[in-house]
Amino acid sequence: MSHASVRAAGSGPSRFRRARRAALAAALLAAFALPGTAAAGGTLTCKLRFSMSGWSVFYKTSSGSGTVSCSNGQSFGVKIRAKGGGLTVGKSRIDHGAGEFAGVHRIADVLGSYASAEAHAGAARSSKAQVMTKGEVSLALAGTGQGWGLGVAFGKFTISR
Repeated sequence: MSHASVRAAGSGPSRFRRARRAALAAALLAAFALPGTAAAGGTLTCKLRFSMSGWSVFYKTSSGSGTVSCSNGQSFGVKIRAKGGGLTVGKSRIDHGAGEFAGVHRIADVLGSYASAEAHAGAARSSKAQVMTKGEVSLALAGTGQGWGLGVAFGKFTISR
């Protein structure tokens, strides 16, 4: 096997790792750049811990549950549903996902539907980072899990009680 073909054969997984790292870096930068992320008077620091699973074949759907807790001591359990569409195919499960909200004045502000867009590519163990908004409130998500997928999808991410 020539040196060039060894390099080409090794570029696939490395390319996915680089893409995953780039997506995570972009999500983190976007989270810091979103309006309302600065600690303003009267805003709460709220976090989401969640697990979810789903599938996609052009249409994408996922559901799960989690807990929202805020810096004022309030917390409650939530249901999570993500729906959308695009050029996407795959199946995934995220365990021990984490999210951080910005622009929250009271815990109920976290409820509702967030606009989302994502690009993903992965197999076996995968990581995901995503930033989405709902008016003044933004949500940065990160998680790892199992699954495979490839595509671009747009839709909504809904948090309810």
